[in-house]
Amino acid sequence: MAALHQRTVNLLKKSDVELAVRWMADLEASGSTRNLKVDDIKQQMAEFLRLLNAIANDGGSQTVGSAQGDEVRQFLEKLSQQRALVGQDAQQTAYFIFSLKGPLFALLQTEYSDDASLLAEQLWELSQLLDTLGMHTIRTYQKSREAVIKRQQEELLELSTPVVKLWDGVLALPMIGTLDSQRTQVVMESLLQRIVDTGSEIAIIDITGVPTVDTLVAQHLLKTVTAIRLMGADCIISGVRPQIAQTIVHLGLDLQGVVTKANLADALALALRRLGVTVAKASV
Repeated sequence: MAALHQRTVNLLKKSDVELAVRWMADLEASGSTRNLKVDDIKQQMAEFLRLLNAIANDGGSQTVGSAQGDEVRQFLEKLSQQRALVGQDAQQTAYFIFSLKGPLFALLQTEYSDDASLLAEQLWELSQLLDTLGMHTIRTYQKSREAVIKRQQEELLELSTPVVKLWDGVLALPMIGTLDSQRTQVVMESLLQRIVDTGSEIAIIDITGVPTVDTLVAQHLLKTVTAIRLMGADCIISGVRPQIAQTIVHLGLDLQGVVTKANLADALALALRRLGVTVAKASV
């Protein structure tokens, strides 16, 4: 396989300023600088050109996958993570690399105007090098984006399962949306930890916001109730609407003696009675 000619290596070293100017113009024209600070972009460009010179000097595209290419791979991984966090898409991230082709090829055409054969060879080798770096950037971006999405999903799960203290010794967990295995695990962890932290004796799970109840949802609820009982607390399920009650009957589901109430107010009233608390209207 052809390698980068020494003339090409020298051209990259002496033309970094010119390349940076043309490169920035192409990035701005394509909209790839959105949500990014100009100073940060310039710093990343200077660092990448330095690493590109090092790779070119070591042999070109073959170096990217070797130990000598560790530094540039780490740079591209960090770049991709930063772009994913600020909301740039894969195309904008990869274009940071691919947009360098235009300025580079223009320089090569001028440098090798007297040798068409060598020009074609060097254009091909540089194109392979930038393509390799660009593809590594895309793969890293996808992994970074998946990590961001996973973290956001976990945060949304935590936010969607708030444990509220209704009274001394009484906790409530309002459920909204569909229950699945992952969410059930988050629910149990959050609720059990709050039971430990507050020493509560009764936990109310309100399913008013759960659209449907099927066999799987019922199993998840029973797992949560069982875990609560193992912690030495009682559990009441509220928000059992007529439609949900009919569904449970039609499915032949056995809630195994779980106390249910039609709404949260009734569940709280029952919890207070179990605690021996009486609430009365103040006399005027």
